[in-house]
Amino acid sequence: QVQLVESGGGLVQAGASLRLSCLASVRTIRNYDMAWFREAPGKAREFIAFIRYSSNAVDSDAVKGRFAISRDNAKNTMYLQMNNQQPEDTAVYYCSAARGGIQSTLRTATNYQYWGQGTMVTVSS
Repeated sequence: QVQLVESGGGLVQAGASLRLSCLASVRTIRNYDMAWFREAPGKAREFIAFIRYSSNAVDSDAVKGRFAISRDNAKNTMYLQMNNQQPEDTAVYYCSAARGGIQSTLRTATNYQYWGQGTMVTVSS
């Protein structure tokens, strides 16, 4: 069983930066594909980025050039660096983990077996 805990959310002004962290309580995250999703009020959960066990990373078009996903396997931690945030980035941000996935399926939330509780990010204009 993998437990994931997000941290780093908060209230920021437009144009500011935040870094989210996701700590996994597992012997090692080395074999897991991991991802960030977000859920804005009244909207469906949205894919942001995934990073494979090989560290190959893919971003969504919505955040490309502004957000960057990374991982530190030695610390069992995944990160999301968010720059130049905008009010439309306001959402609860979730980290997730999966094993044995095919890359073409990793943009879909239902393909992840493990989820954190989420951390709120609010961007004011």
